[in-house]
Amino acid sequence: MTQAIPKIVTFQEFVEWKPDGGRYELRNGVIVEMAQPLGGHEEITGFLARKLTVEFDRLNLPYFIPKQALVKPPLAESAYSPDVLILNSANLADEPLWKNESTVTQGASIPLVIEVVSTNWRDDYFIKASAYEEIGIPEYWIIDYLALGGKRFIGNPKQATISIYSLVDDEYQISQFRNGDRIQSPTFAELNLTAEQIFQAGLGI
Repeated sequence: MTQAIPKIVTFQEFVEWKPDGGRYELRNGVIVEMAQPLGGHEEITGFLARKLTVEFDRLNLPYFIPKQALVKPPLAESAYSPDVLILNSANLADEPLWKNESTVTQGASIPLVIEVVSTNWRDDYFIKASAYEEIGIPEYWIIDYLALGGKRFIGNPKQATISIYSLVDDEYQISQFRNGDRIQSPTFAELNLTAEQIFQAGLGI
């Protein structure tokens, strides 16, 4: 049985091809169509977008959450579409791809990025954690509300877990939150939110 070799495309080819409908990422030159998220996945992203918007509005920070912006590691033919992406508008003038491609490449533009785990959990724990660390994104959350990730990441027995990756000396340090643990966010130190509240949003409770 033969298997077709996927066509390798550049980032520029990808953004010129990318249709308005659907959600796509570029991973090392290969276009990947993202699966339609589950309802609980969408409820969590909406819940977090609302809670975090309240925080940066309260603090009068120049942040916003874009609809379809991409995150690109500087030296790779890759581009990611996070579930929740917070951008710092004060740094976008220094982003060479922002005006024409709605794409950011600098950690200074991205205070916080969030991925909600689906069946392709390896992407979030392996590929994206490495890419976001390389870019220098200060804070990365992995919301594993269905406990889909590997046991090495969420324990044995597996349990719903929020992993927060914080950049320290150019490397991610990981803190984990479960059940009634209060989320400790380096970006939003006064955020009053527990892991359970986030999980309940995804479970419709």
